[in-house]
Amino acid sequence: DADPHHELVVAVTDGRVVGCMQLTTIRYLSHRGGTRLQIEGVRVDRERRSGGIGAAMMRYAIERARESGCHLVQLTTNAQRTDAHRFYRRLGFEPTHVGFKLHLPRP
Repeated sequence: DADPHHELVVAVTDGRVVGCMQLTTIRYLSHRGGTRLQIEGVRVDRERRSGGIGAAMMRYAIERARESGCHLVQLTTNAQRTDAHRFYRRLGFEPTHVGFKLHLPRP
């Protein structure tokens, strides 16, 4: 809560948590120090998938990006989650980059 660049979004239906995601606003060098919204940790209860919860969460994230003056919304997803890929494509997201990770040992 203390960092205005991060937002935890929790979707609740009938008093039960059914989804969540983290939104992070990032300023970067391109676009004259423009901002983008990074969507991370998207989760929807397995039993509630295909019920519109994920799409509503993404609409919320996109609207938050607009309100924040972001010119881009981006997210990453595991390369093997083909159902998620179809979902994001259906919402207008395009697979434009290849990502890499380097896992570091915990101190």
